[in-house]
Amino acid sequence: MNGRTIIRALNIPPQEQHCRRLLCFSTSPSCNVQTCIATLQSCAHNANLSKGKELHSHLLKNSFFGSPLAITSLINMYSKCTLINHSLRVFNYPTHLDKNVFAYNALIAGFLANALPQRGFALFKQMRHLGIVPDKFSFPCVIRACGDIMEDLEIRKIHGLLFKLGLELDVFVGSALVITYLKFGLVGDAHEVFEALPVRDVVLWNAMVNGYAQIGRFEEALVVFRRMELNGVVPCRYTVTGVLSIFSVTGDFDSGRVVHGFVTKRGYESSVVVSNALIDMYGKCKCVGDALSVFEVMLERDVFSWNSIISVHEHCGDHYGTLRLFDKMLVKGVQPDLVTVTTVLPACTHLAALMHGREIHRYMVVNGLGKEESHNDFDYVLLNNALMDMYAKCGNMRDACIVFDSMREKDMASWNIMITGYAMHGYGDEALDVFSLMCQAQMVPNEISFVGLLSACSHAGMVKEGLEFLSEMESKYGVSPTIEHYTCVIDMLCRAGRLMEAYDLVLRMPFKADPVGWRSLLAACRLHKDKDLAEIAASKVIELEPGHCGNYVLMSNVYGVVGQYEEVSEMRHTMKQQNVKKRPGCSWIELVNGVHVFITGDRTHPHTHSIYAALNSLTSLLQEHGCDLVCRES
Repeated sequence: MNGRTIIRALNIPPQEQHCRRLLCFSTSPSCNVQTCIATLQSCAHNANLSKGKELHSHLLKNSFFGSPLAITSLINMYSKCTLINHSLRVFNYPTHLDKNVFAYNALIAGFLANALPQRGFALFKQMRHLGIVPDKFSFPCVIRACGDIMEDLEIRKIHGLLFKLGLELDVFVGSALVITYLKFGLVGDAHEVFEALPVRDVVLWNAMVNGYAQIGRFEEALVVFRRMELNGVVPCRYTVTGVLSIFSVTGDFDSGRVVHGFVTKRGYESSVVVSNALIDMYGKCKCVGDALSVFEVMLERDVFSWNSIISVHEHCGDHYGTLRLFDKMLVKGVQPDLVTVTTVLPACTHLAALMHGREIHRYMVVNGLGKEESHNDFDYVLLNNALMDMYAKCGNMRDACIVFDSMREKDMASWNIMITGYAMHGYGDEALDVFSLMCQAQMVPNEISFVGLLSACSHAGMVKEGLEFLSEMESKYGVSPTIEHYTCVIDMLCRAGRLMEAYDLVLRMPFKADPVGWRSLLAACRLHKDKDLAEIAASKVIELEPGHCGNYVLMSNVYGVVGQYEEVSEMRHTMKQQNVKKRPGCSWIELVNGVHVFITGDRTHPHTHSIYAALNSLTSLLQEHGCDLVCRES
C-alpha cells in the first residue's frame, strides 16, 4: 500500500492530505532531498517535532546530511519547535564542515526567536571572524539582537558595514535600523535612514509608526501615520495594531472608533491580531460592552484573545465576569498561560474564590508554571506573589506560607503579603515574626510593611507594640509615617476602647485626618455608646465626604444604641434631603459549579425560584424554633 492509498484509507481531510503525503514519501526509500526539505519546512511551520525528528533520522540514514539546504531546514525546524540546542547540534555536526551564510542566518534567527539575542550576536561576530560575508538576510536579525541587548555602538558599526557591502538601501534592513534607532531614542538617525531609502513600503512605514509608539512618542507616531496615508500607502494589519496600541495608552476612544471603522471597511476584522488590539483598546477605554462585541464576533480566537477580554473585565473591576470568561476559556479547550494566570488570580482574591484559586494553582503545578526555571526572575516572583496573595485574602494562611517558603527568590512584596495576610486574620504574633525574619534577611521595610504591621497590632489588640512601631518607624527604620500609618494606630486605639487617646491622636498628628480615620472613631463610638464624641466625629466625616452613605448610617446607629430614636429619624431624613442613597448590599458564594453573585432584592439568577423557595422553607423552620425572621422576595 503506497502513501496515497494510506491517506485515503484513513479518511484524512483534504486540507491535510498534501502535508501527510509528503511525510509518507519522506520516509520511503525513494524520497529525495528536495521532498525532505519541503516537508521539513512544513514541520517548522506547524511545529511538528515528531515528524521533524523522523525526517532528521531519514536524512542521516540516507547520507543526505551533506546538503546545505537540508542542514538549514533542520536548524529552522528545531528552532521553530523551541529546541534551539538541537539546532546548535545540527549546526556543529561533524560532517557539517561547509558552514555557509545560510546556516549562520538560520541559527542566528533561531537564537532571536528563542529570546537569546546575546548568543545570536555572538554567532554573528564568530561568522565575521571566520570571513563569512553576511547578506541582506543576516542583518535584520543581527540589528534586532543589538536592540534587545542595548548595544547602540554596535548598531553604528553595523550601519557602517552596510555601506561597505552596498546594502544600506535595502528596505528590510532599513526597517530594522529605523525601529532599533528609535528604540535607543536616536530619532535623528532613524529619520536619516528613513529619508534615504528610495523605496518605502508599508513595512518601513510600520517601523516608524511602531518605533515611535514603543518609546511613548505618540504624537510623532500619529504624524507619521497621517503622512503615510498622504503618500498613498494603504495601512496594513500591523499598522492598525500599532496605532490602536497608541489609543489604548492614551484612552482616545473616539480615534479608536474611527480606526475600527477603517478596519471594518478594509476587512481586517478577520485578523486575530487586529481584533485582539481592538479588544485591548476598548478595554483600556473602559468600554467593556464594545470589547465584548468584538470578541463575540471573532471566528477564530487564540490565547491572546482570551487574555485580552479577561484582562478587560479584571481591569474594570468585574471580577465575577473575569472568572466566568476564564471558565469558558477552559471549556473551549484553550490552555491558559502565564498572563492568564496572573490576571485571573486577583479576581479569585477579590471574590475569595478559594476553589478557583486552588484549581489554578493545581494547573500551574501540572504545567510547570510555578517553577523558577520556567520564567525569568521577575515573572517567577510576580506569579508566586499573586498566588500567595490569593491564599492570604481567602483566609488560607497555611497554603500562603507553603508558597512563601518554596520561593527561592523573594522581593519586598512577598514579605509584605505575608505580614498583611497574618494581620488581616488577627495573627499578630505571626505577623511580627515575619517582620523580624524580613529584617534578618537584610530586607529594608517600606511604608507598606508598616501598614501591615500596624494593622496586625490593631487586629490582635497589641496596642503597646503598635505605639512603639509608630514611634520607631523613622528613627530606627528610616520610614516616615504617613496618614495611612496614623489611621491604623487610630483604628487600633478605637478597637481597644481607648477613644479619647484615638481622638487626641487625630488632633495632634502632622496630617489632616482623612475620612477613614474619623469613620473608625465614629464606628468605635457606636460600639462603646459614646454619643458626644460620635457627634464630633460625624460632623467631621460628613464635612469631608457628604455623599458617603456610611457616615449617616453609622451616626444613626449610634443614636439607636443610646435610645434616641427621634435623632435616628432625623438622620434618615437628612440623608433623603441630601439625596444620599445607601448602596445595595452584594454577596457571593463559590460552589463547585462556579461563583454566584447576589444583590439585595436580586431576581436575575436563573434559579431564583428555587433559591427563594429554599430560603422560605428555612425561615419557616427557624420561626418554628422561636426565631422571629421574615424572608422577603424583593
